[in-house]
Amino acid sequence: MRLTGKIAVITGSGSGIGRATALRFASEGAHVIVNDINQKHGEETVEEIKQNGGNASFFLGDVTKPDDVQALTQFVMEKHGKIDILFNNAGISNVGRVDEVEPDVWDKVMNVNVKGVYLPSKYIVPHMMEQKSGCIINMSSCAAEIGLLRRALYSATKGAVLALTKAMQVDYAPYNIRVNAILPGTIFTPFVENYLKSAYDDPTEAIAGIKKRQLSGDLGKPEDVANAALFLASDEASFMMGSPLYIDGGATFGKNA
Repeated sequence: MRLTGKIAVITGSGSGIGRATALRFASEGAHVIVNDINQKHGEETVEEIKQNGGNASFFLGDVTKPDDVQALTQFVMEKHGKIDILFNNAGISNVGRVDEVEPDVWDKVMNVNVKGVYLPSKYIVPHMMEQKSGCIINMSSCAAEIGLLRRALYSATKGAVLALTKAMQVDYAPYNIRVNAILPGTIFTPFVENYLKSAYDDPTEAIAGIKKRQLSGDLGKPEDVANAALFLASDEASFMMGSPLYIDGGATFGKNA
């Protein structure tokens, strides 16, 4: 029970990696605040946690809207009086070269993936500073470190998140707040499955190509990332600060022959 008594906010936790992490954190004793823009999915996550004997609450809100994030923060502070863990997990993807990306799409993905890290951090960190403790986990990607075909916009957002993580750590280390980033490879979530179907003429061929670029020869599971997030949130990672944690099946540092 590595998170007993901890209050954890996880954005985008209605499905995929966010849901798997919410379940994992709750199984380790945390009270999880599930945040998502999809009420049905968010409430399903909470129900599954409770069925497994854990504790969770749902808050409907959009991480790109300051009013929503302020309301989320107020909700948690009024109910629990503290926030120990913030996992900035919410994100979306995009396929295309720079010349193929329309300005409105650029703004949307930047908003969710970068502003969606900035706003929860902006409003939650002051409470961590006051309590002189806290853990922030930011969702980056191995695409922040390696060039991937037709992933210009997505890579730009995840590179920004990784750089932001390092800068935040320097700023908040004096307050005993740890800030780290997770860099997954391709994780097979419902979002990725639907995305591949909509973005590629042959999703099966696309999946086969993705598997080849990961030394594991397969896609990751949401639980793989959830376990990494649990480590970062626990005291076991007390000496990790401003660090990228790769959960990528060997995509970043390996290359298939």
